[in-house]
Amino acid sequence: MRNVVKRAKVAQAKFQQFSQEQVDRIVKLVANAAFQASEALARMAVEETGMGVIEHKKIKNDLGSMGVYESIKDEKTVGVIGVDHQKKITEIAYPFGIIAGIIPTTNPTSTAFFKTLISLKSQNAIVVSPHPSAVKCTVEALRVCSQAAIEAGAPEGLIGWIPKPTMAATSELIQHKDIQLILATGGSGLVRAAYSSGKPAYGVGPGNVPVYIDRSANVNRAVKMIVDSKTFDNGTICATEQAMVVHKNIKEMTIRELKNNGGYFLNESEKILVENVISPIRGKLNPSIVGKSAVKIAKMAGVDVPSGTRILIAEEDLIGKEIPFSIEKLSPIFALYTVNSIDEGKRICLDLLNIGGRGHSLALHTNDEKVAQMFGIEMPVSRILVNTPASIGAAGATTGLTVSLTLGCGSYGGNITGDNITARHLINIKRIAYGIKDVSIPNPTHSVISKVDEMDGINEIVEQVLKKIDGTAAGIHPGTLTELVKNVMEQYQNHKPTKWI
Repeated sequence: MRNVVKRAKVAQAKFQQFSQEQVDRIVKLVANAAFQASEALARMAVEETGMGVIEHKKIKNDLGSMGVYESIKDEKTVGVIGVDHQKKITEIAYPFGIIAGIIPTTNPTSTAFFKTLISLKSQNAIVVSPHPSAVKCTVEALRVCSQAAIEAGAPEGLIGWIPKPTMAATSELIQHKDIQLILATGGSGLVRAAYSSGKPAYGVGPGNVPVYIDRSANVNRAVKMIVDSKTFDNGTICATEQAMVVHKNIKEMTIRELKNNGGYFLNESEKILVENVISPIRGKLNPSIVGKSAVKIAKMAGVDVPSGTRILIAEEDLIGKEIPFSIEKLSPIFALYTVNSIDEGKRICLDLLNIGGRGHSLALHTNDEKVAQMFGIEMPVSRILVNTPASIGAAGATTGLTVSLTLGCGSYGGNITGDNITARHLINIKRIAYGIKDVSIPNPTHSVISKVDEMDGINEIVEQVLKKIDGTAAGIHPGTLTELVKNVMEQYQNHKPTKWI
């Protein structure tokens, strides 16, 4: 790890001398190389981690490579990036230096592409700590990027990684004196470690995303989107919907459409079996279900479901960390809550967010703009995703949001920003500012000596006099001497004002 950081430091010092055109050329060729390797790396990621769907991993890789490139290609990140002629301010970008990138097992190759591209675009070096369960595919993704960067003229060592990651090596990486910024995507413990490192860090919180289906929604369209989103890569994206909140007036229609889209409703006994698989130790998610298919999870629970089952659904009315269906599940498992009013719907959504998803995202299906505005104002999240699949909509695939695989949760979630993290978050900006206003600074005026200052001055004079003469031998009491000095000073000040500065 230390050797990798050392090489990255040397490489970044050279890279910092590159022009915007040189940087942009390198970023473009790296993005192209990543995009070309997208399918092979998707397959490699699924085989190594046992999570997700190859076709969906490819879409994420495409988004993390060419999607990210398209979103950052025109940004100025080197040298002078802006001039305000009216205010006479010139903005100059400069990089942090070396970025520490922490990569999750759920989205290993796409996140590696994404963090590499935004680091290079902002003239930084990057050193990556892969997840131990996704080392091979993550390192291969970084090799593809590194080779393309070097062929485009980048210094060797600009993209580095820990080949045998451990918690100790990762901890030392984020504490290393030459690491200037941390991009942490992973479990809450890792994110807390990044924040407590004493370095600037972008981390994200969990995404226990509720989806509210309003009475005004197009139910057929909404349910199809929700199921497609929930089953995308078997639910491994943190912005994926975790619980449906449905108005009672459209409940039966919603249930029908869920069944039409591959949803299997668990009965009470089956629900208990699946709960024990979701959270064998209440309050903790079973990592064995993450990114697995609904059929496989049902088999793990001992529940017999049709072969075409896409999601497992259970009706629920309780919320809490000890209630398995109400927590973030990162798999195609849904809780269904029924509400009598929009106010009750908001309360259920808020309660779900409060047990683990504050600051992240909320999905909403409605044709009433007032409802969208209401949820936008009142919900403690950074993204309200309206009439779109939340999983990929939050990342910018189906919305106008910035394309990103690191989604800030803002102050609601204890993060420094609620933005979709991108290249502009990895640069500093210094400013040249010219004077444009005249301010008259007045000359100091005479001030009145306070009684406290006066006594301090008298006491100092008395102390000096007493040091030179033996006051007792001379028959002079210190109090008498103090009074004499005070009288002399008063007479002097009455005849000649003193200027104090």
